[in-house]
Amino acid sequence: METPTILVVEDDAAVRQGVVDALTFAGYAVLSEPNGESGRATALRANYQLLLLDLVLPDCSGFDILEALKAERPGQPVIILSARGEENDRVRGLKMGADDYVVKPFSVRELLARVDAVLRRSTERPSAVQTHEITGGLVDFSRREIRFDDGEREELSEREAELLRYLVAQCGRAVTRDELLLQVWGLDPKNIETRTVDMHVAHLRQKLRSQNAVVTVRGKGYMIAS
Repeated sequence: METPTILVVEDDAAVRQGVVDALTFAGYAVLSEPNGESGRATALRANYQLLLLDLVLPDCSGFDILEALKAERPGQPVIILSARGEENDRVRGLKMGADDYVVKPFSVRELLARVDAVLRRSTERPSAVQTHEITGGLVDFSRREIRFDDGEREELSEREAELLRYLVAQCGRAVTRDELLLQVWGLDPKNIETRTVDMHVAHLRQKLRSQNAVVTVRGKGYMIAS
């Protein structure tokens, strides 16, 4: 198996070197950048499996990098590293697509455990689905739209497209709300009460012109209609 490469974007030299040394000692290949501009450039162009991203950076913030990254590479796993432990920042980062959030100061043992968990989950993610045929039309995930045979088009939001793509990739299996929150929203479903999955499914059914396009499996979750 190829050694995973991890990109570290952190402006504090001592913290950055400590993280790089710990990851290298654990057997990972490591790239690192000391500021926002170089971090964003490398994050968008380099080949790596996981980004460890500080929020407070010179030039541009970690939120700016995360936004640009999720627009270009929506499936890219990200762990936020930050001394900003406020709940609002944590929730904002997760809603923007980060997979996990580690508050400084953190132990090397904790960091490596989080890294291992996110990399393990990311290898379980389905390969990217580009299109999906539906009754009377086609879903084009690259353009985030539904093209119907009658010539009409329906745009999908980024989250709607990623939710539908995930369900399509899991065709034949009921997917729980917790799994969808974790894999599509990047939210830890523990101790969280939200109806966002159900609301997004309802919107998808309307846009797909079928209440049966996404099937509710009682007691289990949702699955794409076969």
